[in-house]
Amino acid sequence: MSDIASTTEDKPHLRRRLTLPLLILYGLGVTVGAGIYVLVGTTAAHAGLYAPIAFLAAALVVAFTGFSYSELSTRFPVSAGEAAYVRAGLRSKRIAFIVGVMVAAIGAISASAIMVGASAYLEDFLLIDAKILTLLIGLILGLVAVWGVLESVGMAAVFTVVEILGLVLVLGFGLTTNPELVTQLDRLIPPLDPNIWVGIGSASLLAFFAFVGFEDLANIAEEAVNPGRNMPRAIIWTLVLATILYLAVVSVVVLSVPIDALASSAAPLNLVFADAPPSVRVSFNLIAAVATLNGVLIQMIMSSRVLYGLAKQDQLPKQLGYIHPQTRTPVVATALVTLIVLVLSLLVPIESLAELTSEIALSVFALVNLALLTLKLRRDPVPAGVFSVPLIVPMIGFISCAMLLIFGLF
Repeated sequence: MSDIASTTEDKPHLRRRLTLPLLILYGLGVTVGAGIYVLVGTTAAHAGLYAPIAFLAAALVVAFTGFSYSELSTRFPVSAGEAAYVRAGLRSKRIAFIVGVMVAAIGAISASAIMVGASAYLEDFLLIDAKILTLLIGLILGLVAVWGVLESVGMAAVFTVVEILGLVLVLGFGLTTNPELVTQLDRLIPPLDPNIWVGIGSASLLAFFAFVGFEDLANIAEEAVNPGRNMPRAIIWTLVLATILYLAVVSVVVLSVPIDALASSAAPLNLVFADAPPSVRVSFNLIAAVATLNGVLIQMIMSSRVLYGLAKQDQLPKQLGYIHPQTRTPVVATALVTLIVLVLSLLVPIESLAELTSEIALSVFALVNLALLTLKLRRDPVPAGVFSVPLIVPMIGFISCAMLLIFGLF
C-alpha cells in the first residue's frame, strides 16, 4: 500500500507512517502504562510478596503467543489482524468475526480500567471529582485519537518516554532510600507451599492484564513501514523490555511498601513516595497521570482500528469503516470506542475491568495460537519474507493460555 492514497482511487486509505522505534514505543506505551501504574496493588493483594513471580509467570505465557503474533502479523499485515488470522487458520468467518469483536472489546475495557487509575492519580492534585475527570479525559483523548495516527502515536511515543522515566524514578528512589533491598531479593522466592502458589496463580491472571498491549501492534500493521521486517521486531522488543521493567519495579515496590497498603490503593506506585518531599510526590503524580493517559489513548486507537478493519471486511456497518479524508483516521469507529470507554470507566470497578480484559485476551490468544497451529499443520504456503516460528511455539502458546484461563476460574 502506498504511503499516500492514489489519486485514482475514490476512497482514502490508512498511511504507512509508523517506523520501528514508533512501533516499539507504541507497544511499550500501552503495556507499561496499563500494568505497572494501575494493577501492582491488585496483583499484590493475591500474591503478596511474591507478586513478581506472578508477573514472570504471565510473561512466560505471553512469550509464546508473542512469537505466534510475530509470524501472523507478517503473513497478514492488516487491521483487525486477529480476525484475519482466525479466518485463515480456522476457515470460519463466524469465529473470525467474534474474535474481532473480542479484540475491540479488549481495547475498550482495558482503556476503561486504565482510565480509572488515571483519574485516581490526577484527583490527588487537581482536586476535581474523579467522575468529572474521567469524562473530561475521555473526551480529550477521543479528539486526539481522531487527530491523526502519526500525531496521536507520536504523542503517545513522547508520553511513553515520560512513563519509563517515571519507572526509573521509582527504582532510583526506592533503592536510594532503601539500599538494603538488593540484599532482600531472596524473600521474593516462594516456598513450595500449595496455598501460596494458588495465590500466585490467581495473581497471574491479573498480571496478565499488564501484558495486554503487545498484540495491539498487529492491528496497526496497515500503518507500519515495512511490516514484514518491523512487526516481529517490535513485538519481541516490546515484550522483553516490558518484562524487565515489570520485574524490577514490582520487586522494589513489594519490598518497600506494606502489602495491605498496596492492595487497597488505586494509585499504588504513589506509596513508594510516601516519605518523599512534596515536590517529588507531585512530580511523580504528573508522570503517573501521563503514563495512564497514554495507555488509554493507545488502547482507544487500537480498538477503533479493529472496528474499522471489521467494517472494511463487511462484517460491521460500513459507517465504522469511514476514513476522514483529511485526518485519515476512522472517525466514527473512534467516536464509538470513546463512548464505550466512558460508560465502562464510570460504572464498573477497576478489578472487574482488569479480570474481564484478561479473560477475553486469553481466549483470543488461545484462538490465535490455534489458528497458526492449524496453518502449519495444513502446510499452507508461507509467503516470501515472512517471519516463521517452529510448530511447537503455537502449540505451547495455545496450551498455556488455556491453562491460565482455566486456573483463573478457581
